[in-house]
Amino acid sequence: MEVMDFEFAGPVVEWRGPAPYFFVAIPVEESADIKVAARGVEYWGQVPVVVRIGDTDFTTALFPKDGRYLLPLKGVVRRSAQIEVDELVTVALSVGRR
Repeated sequence: MEVMDFEFAGPVVEWRGPAPYFFVAIPVEESADIKVAARGVEYWGQVPVVVRIGDTDFTTALFPKDGRYLLPLKGVVRRSAQIEVDELVTVALSVGRR
């Protein structure tokens, strides 16, 4: 199992646009550290990451929002890890693709 660069807890939030989207709101302090670690790999403000929540590993890209990052959660990830809206989840994350 790979060692992750960051670990934090954040709430699951729902954005109700044309379709509902779910994100983990990354705390401000960790977002600042991720921004530094992402220099040279970010594109259009997004940061590619490898993520572990519980026993579920996946890749995605963080979205910048209001001075922090949001971690998108696909439906398959939410179902696999049994994640609900407003739940506080622990996330392990590495910047970049591996």
